[in-house]
Amino acid sequence: METEEAVLALAALSQATRLEAFRTLVRHEPDGLAAGDLARLLEVPQNTLSAHLAILSRARLVSSERHSRSIIYRANLGEFRDIAVFLLRDCCGGRPEVCEPVVQTLQSCCSPKRKERSRG
Repeated sequence: METEEAVLALAALSQATRLEAFRTLVRHEPDGLAAGDLARLLEVPQNTLSAHLAILSRARLVSSERHSRSIIYRANLGEFRDIAVFLLRDCCGGRPEVCEPVVQTLQSCCSPKRKERSRG
C-alpha cells in the first residue's frame, strides 16, 4: 500500500457517518447489508448514505453487489488489513515488545472460535 492510498482510506473514514457505516458493515461480515437496511440502522436518509458509500467505495473500503432489487454492501477487510499493516509496518524498530500489546489486542478480538467436542 502506498501513502496516497492510505491517506484516501483514512480520509474516507474520518467522517462519523462513514466510520459508523464501515463498522456496521464489518459487524455484518460476511453477508453484508442491503443499502436500505444500513440506512435504517444508521438512521440516515438513503441518498445521504449513498453519497457516503460512494466515498468508501472509491477508497476501496466497501464493495457492492446487486442482488435482484437490492444492492448489498460489504466491508473490504483485505483493504482494511492493508491499511493496518501500512500503519504498523515500521512501528517497533526491531523491538517486538513495543508492538506486542497491539498485536495481542487485535488477536483477542478475532480469535477463531474453537469447536466444542460433543460428548457421546
